[in-house]
Amino acid sequence: MKSLAQKVQRFLVSEDGPTAVEYAVMLALIIIVCLTAISAVGTRTSATFNKIANSLPAS
Repeated sequence: MKSLAQKVQRFLVSEDGPTAVEYAVMLALIIIVCLTAISAVGTRTSATFNKIANSLPAS
């Protein structure tokens, strides 16, 4: 029983758990920002190519 109490005490004192959660939150935010940026660039690129295609004379 003493061993279990020591393990619980070490777990509560340890900073590995909160650090892992912080890294997971930062990773999620970075992924969200990247997906938003990629989506915006893709939309603008598509609009630019459509504009160029519509300005070319039809053959």
